[in-house]
Amino acid sequence: MIMNRREELSGKRILVTGGTTGIGRETVALLAGRGARILTFGRNREPLEEVLDGVPGVSGLTADVADRNGVAAVFEAVDRDLGGLDILVACAALGAQPIHEMSDEGWRYVVETNLIGYLACARAAIERMRHSGGGHLLFIGSISAELKAPGESVYSATKAGVQAFAEALHKEVAADNIRVSVIQPGSVATDMQQCDEAEKRKAIAHDEMLHAVEIAEAVEFVLTRSQRADVVSLRIEPRMQKTH
Repeated sequence: MIMNRREELSGKRILVTGGTTGIGRETVALLAGRGARILTFGRNREPLEEVLDGVPGVSGLTADVADRNGVAAVFEAVDRDLGGLDILVACAALGAQPIHEMSDEGWRYVVETNLIGYLACARAAIERMRHSGGGHLLFIGSISAELKAPGESVYSATKAGVQAFAEALHKEVAADNIRVSVIQPGSVATDMQQCDEAEKRKAIAHDEMLHAVEIAEAVEFVLTRSQRADVVSLRIEPRMQKTH
């Protein structure tokens, strides 16, 4: 019996949120290299220009996922530049300090970015996928949702929200032929880490941290499973992940 075991990414219309740094940036490069049509955005123009100059065929804009007008502008670009949407990869997120060490404005902005932004993009994506016969929503979460380490009260709350949202949403939209997945990375060498580049290299050498491209490869794995397979949650972490 011949079995179709993979979905091809060539020609797929993909929105990657937060695709100008870290995991999002590596994901843009990898998926574009597989022939996908990519639209991405970030808050700052300079890193966006670096992505657009470095990855052929990618389009993008500056926008803030925490702002409803920013999300509206992004999906106007989706309709204009991509003509619809097959896949959403939500990566845009911020780190945070303990809530009592942040300003009221600061912790609320993290929640708006890390959680509300995911929900807003998912809602707009679902509207388009329902009209086109289906699609795939993939959220980058974090093992912080489960570890709940000291110093990560706000960040853990947002990532736990993403995890719960994804697990419930996949049941709600399965009948619309929309798959929902969440990837939970452990420590990854991105700008979010509160350590310098030398410390990141040392952590990677000691298997305590992953390269961002390794998470992008996990994204590719999830997106290329057959239509029968629904990878609801995938946890990937360095072999010597610190758990305390």
